[in-house]
Amino acid sequence: MVSAGPARRADRRRAQARWRVALALGAAAALVLGVGGGLLRAGVPVEGAAWAWAGVQHAALMIGAFFGTVIGLERAVALGHPAAYAAPAATAAAAVLLVFGAQAAGAWLLVAGALAFTLDSALIVRRQPALHTALLLAAAMAFVMGAGAWAAGVRHDGVHAWWFTFLVVTIAAERLEMTRLMQRRRAAAPLLVAVLVALYAGAAVSFAAARAGHLVFGAALVALAAWLGAFDIARRTVRATGLPRYMAVCLLLGYAWLAVGGAAWALAAVGEPVRDIALHALGLGFVISMVMAHALVILPAVVGVKLEYAGVFYLPLVLLQVSLVARSVAPWAGPAWRAAGALGHVVAFVVFALCLVQARRRWQRLHTR
Repeated sequence: MVSAGPARRADRRRAQARWRVALALGAAAALVLGVGGGLLRAGVPVEGAAWAWAGVQHAALMIGAFFGTVIGLERAVALGHPAAYAAPAATAAAAVLLVFGAQAAGAWLLVAGALAFTLDSALIVRRQPALHTALLLAAAMAFVMGAGAWAAGVRHDGVHAWWFTFLVVTIAAERLEMTRLMQRRRAAAPLLVAVLVALYAGAAVSFAAARAGHLVFGAALVALAAWLGAFDIARRTVRATGLPRYMAVCLLLGYAWLAVGGAAWALAAVGEPVRDIALHALGLGFVISMVMAHALVILPAVVGVKLEYAGVFYLPLVLLQVSLVARSVAPWAGPAWRAAGALGHVVAFVVFALCLVQARRRWQRLHTR
């Protein structure tokens, strides 16, 4: 006879597994809505009132609702407590409110999710005090700053700076964690902290002195790209084969786009027509390249889906890079290039999703045998 304790634990695990799947689907819905809104903003005609609202809320859907839910779900799985799922549940629910026109309610629910996410991050630091967990907490605080300013009605690129700080610092912290056993020069950690202090200073100053703040912010992004390129293990594993090499290629391409995004951010501050390049070099070139790099590792841990790598994963990566280059020439080649680039992003996302489905089937086929 099974005792009550193990039975309760098994029920809790099953309930959490259902929550993980439901929240992953919520994040996927936020991604679809955000991408549709992005197409509309890029000049691609998309019909429907929900898509029109998604176009207005594009940044909030992509950064707050989609990435907030995905990263919040990852953090909840790490904590292993049912209450930790409140953060991704709030950010996923915010997406629904935003696309149905309840902007104020959706925005403040996003703030609530960011605050809960910050609490989860503080618990991670308490459980495992280290530089990378402290950076995860700092990233969560940037999420609160961005969501709070946006909910309060601020419509300024300073909001985007805080939101991108959330994503960029989260990624930097996770790379630091994944390579913490790698031997680095003694100056590496202090250099990283100095770069991130400049990043936060630029985001903060951009509200009061936009040009100065954005120049500092852009320069800090370029410096972070240089730090990652110099100290990340990807520069070694790119000489490997299979999944390690694929991940390294994704990472190194992402770091290059991080440098492009930082340079474009600084140039936009002095009046150059490169704001769209800055936003999407960061949001797509850097962040989505990181997603493609880590999906085969993160999805099995978070959702419990086993995946088998194959070389076909290079296809969506190449499609993403080509579409980003096409979009980046739009300020000089014309708006049609921006729309073509946006459609190319969607093709890359769809192909990547199909590759994940095929990776799942490949794993089942191999392990059934």
